Amino acid sequence: MTNSPQIEILLERSFPRTTKALLDEYATPAYQGYQFEAWVFDDEAERQATETAFKAAGISARLRSAYKPLVHFFLEEFSWASLQSLVIEYPVLAHAPRRFLLEAYPLAALLPQGVSLRWEDVESTPISTPTPTALHYRVRVERSTGELETYWVEAPNCQHLDHVNQAQCSPCGWLRLTSPQGEVSESIIETDYEALFQAAMATLSSTQWQAEPPYFEELNFAVHLPSSDRRLAWDDEHISLAEALHEELYFSALEYFQRYAGLALGDRSIQPGQIVPEVSTQGENAYLQVSLRPLYASQPPRDEVLLDTAQLAIGVEQIEQLLAQLGGQALHAKTRAGRAVEARYIIGSERAVMISAGQHANETSGVVGALRAAQQLNGEPEAHFVISPLENPDGYALQGRLIATQPRHMHHAARYTAFGNDLQSQPLGQPFEHAIREQAFDFSNAGLHINLHGYPAHEWTRPLSGYIPRGFDMWTIPKGFFLILRHQPGYESAAEQLVVAVTRQLAKVPGLVEFNATQIALFETHAGALTFPMLNGFPYLISEDGDQLTPLMLITEYPDETLTGEPFVQAHTAQRATVVAAYNAFQTLSL
Repeated sequence: MTNSPQIEILLERSFPRTTKALLDEYATPAYQGYQFEAWVFDDEAERQATETAFKAAGISARLRSAYKPLVHFFLEEFSWASLQSLVIEYPVLAHAPRRFLLEAYPLAALLPQGVSLRWEDVESTPISTPTPTALHYRVRVERSTGELETYWVEAPNCQHLDHVNQAQCSPCGWLRLTSPQGEVSESIIETDYEALFQAAMATLSSTQWQAEPPYFEELNFAVHLPSSDRRLAWDDEHISLAEALHEELYFSALEYFQRYAGLALGDRSIQPGQIVPEVSTQGENAYLQVSLRPLYASQPPRDEVLLDTAQLAIGVEQIEQLLAQLGGQALHAKTRAGRAVEARYIIGSERAVMISAGQHANETSGVVGALRAAQQLNGEPEAHFVISPLENPDGYALQGRLIATQPRHMHHAARYTAFGNDLQSQPLGQPFEHAIREQAFDFSNAGLHINLHGYPAHEWTRPLSGYIPRGFDMWTIPKGFFLILRHQPGYESAAEQLVVAVTRQLAKVPGLVEFNATQIALFETHAGALTFPMLNGFPYLISEDGDQLTPLMLITEYPDETLTGEPFVQAHTAQRATVVAAYNAFQTLSL
């Protein structure tokens, strides 16, 4: 194993595919007549092929998915014919009572029209040893023929300490053998999926890192995972072990370095460097290479599009051209990789507003929405605003690189800067990304900052660390377009006036209220009642923040990550409408 002058390889390893290993060990004459059941992290085609190979060896086998077992049960084993009603009992964990309801997402949306569904929680006894019988769903079925059926759907989990030494209960590989005499033996199996992740984390802990961050330019996890994604018949949803592994590797590495630096988990000021998992669904066996690489300096190509009808994230060159066309005063900052962060200050007699997008660069609808709004406002003679449509160009370049191979994935590795931090957590007075906001405020003295964001348009999971993304519990499944208002002390009344005015205008955007109602209903089925207050069909949250630059900051949250086509148009149309509504409302607020 040799390193190139620019790449230092920390680990390179293949992992035998779990299904093949099971065949090698159990598809033998010694197990003829046995019933074989296993839960593994693999796709349906591979699991079915393995069952066929076992059958040829004289063994009755069933291989199930360890990931989202209830959803897979309904997709692969259950008959939908004449289905009338379902009652599903789910286990409750003391520290995460609705986790197994989330793990069943989006089952409620997949049921045939007219089928009633009721969920019942069943308190689960804490498990001291991994046992699949301790955690299961009980499915009670009534068919229109009057038939009643009951199914036990097991969800094998194990208790363990994770990479930052916190206790977790996570899905795991499991094996059950039943002899011809009815004797049952059960055991954990470490699947290739789990072994790969553990090897990646062990590599981080065994590497000698320097004392002060950043510790590297790019930490790369190159993964081949021979397991196909599965699209579901609901919205943007799909089941993807590859995407889930990207999320695990990225956030677990970030957490490792937070602890290494002596910071709290979730501290967004950490600057380890750029962490990049690249997970492709290819190969015959799982493969992992962990390496240190130079900063990514290329600019992935993106097609030039008509802005108002853009169905994809737009290119940096087009963004620069559109900014130049606005005129005004140019503002500049730079990124760690040397990319330009650009803004334009349009001077007018009205109250000044800052408009920004792309802080988290995998949230791409705000970039288009901000530019569309700026074009509209720029047509008003007294308009007064600063537009910074792409605050995180290094993250945006990484997002373009990652979607070239996995266009349907969220790619949270592109969320933060090449330092590895959230730009909002950068210290003041530096020349990097946050400097564009400081300049915007210094020039304009804006009273309102409209900060356009997004979040996942489909489920976000971390199956090897307790399933629910740590620190991001409220973002795990979509819940519509909503607003966050933050204000300095003394501006609470103005924030309340603003949210009333903005939601009133957003309710006029065709289809947006209905979009919210549909997503919120499904969210509440699987995640519990929405705890946000509602105005005009839009959830919102108001809080005080004495540290922000402007007296008022309006943050949008549209479920846009991964969206393309017409849904992406709808997303940036909602972002544009919010900017225009907030700008106009701000001019009339009592401050």
